[in-house]
Amino acid sequence: MDNISIWSGLIVALIVLIMLSPFLLLIFYRQKRVVVRHSQSGLTKNGYYGFSPTYFCFGWFVPLFRGEISIAALHLIFSIFTFGIWQLIASFIYNRQYTARLLTSGWSLADTSESEAQARIALGITS
Repeated sequence: MDNISIWSGLIVALIVLIMLSPFLLLIFYRQKRVVVRHSQSGLTKNGYYGFSPTYFCFGWFVPLFRGEISIAALHLIFSIFTFGIWQLIASFIYNRQYTARLLTSGWSLADTSESEAQARIALGITS
């Protein structure tokens, strides 16, 4: 009987750990925001870097709602073929890739100097 209660306790603890994993990941890999400005129109929007709890929870809908339809379709295909494992992997890389795509398509960093410096380091921008 003691073995059954130990195993059931471990299983419950594992289930709770899995359910709380987005919040635990958020503690260690926090999503950060940086303001970017379009060079021609002057519009501003937020770019992100770091772990994306939004992508972790909603998956390919995040690029879809951000207007990246082809990226959303690609991520949907990856999620289907990997049985959802892609969603966990992409949670760590999507924000950086999204901001990098913005910066290569006419947007530039326009935040405070401290935030901009942190973003440059995280995004690997040398100039």
